[in-house]
Amino acid sequence: MKDAENKKAREINAGEACKAEKTCKAGKDCCHKTKIRQEKEYNDLIHRLNRIEGQIRGIKGMVEEERYCTDILVQVAAVNAALNSFNKVLLASHIRSCVVDDIKAGREETIDELVETLQKVMK
Repeated sequence: MKDAENKKAREINAGEACKAEKTCKAGKDCCHKTKIRQEKEYNDLIHRLNRIEGQIRGIKGMVEEERYCTDILVQVAAVNAALNSFNKVLLASHIRSCVVDDIKAGREETIDELVETLQKVMK
């Protein structure tokens, strides 16, 4: 049911980028940004995360099976590469939508937020 509601919200709000929310899911007051993604982007991100999740489960299984260290390390490197790829896709989308929209709306603080995010991602 939740997936159907999310899909409907994506269809209705596909033109919107990031926005501030005043209420968290738990009903408490808070302020964080959300993003309604277009269905294609949403599906791509979820597909990537599902694949990464499967890779992590595979690594856990390798440890449980007492597989050789270098075999496990190779799989960990593959997960790191997949996460880096995920970050590139998400960052590009963020810049093209949220950052551009905020700058057009005169919210220059978005540039500082982007720089801070890049510094965290590039560690």
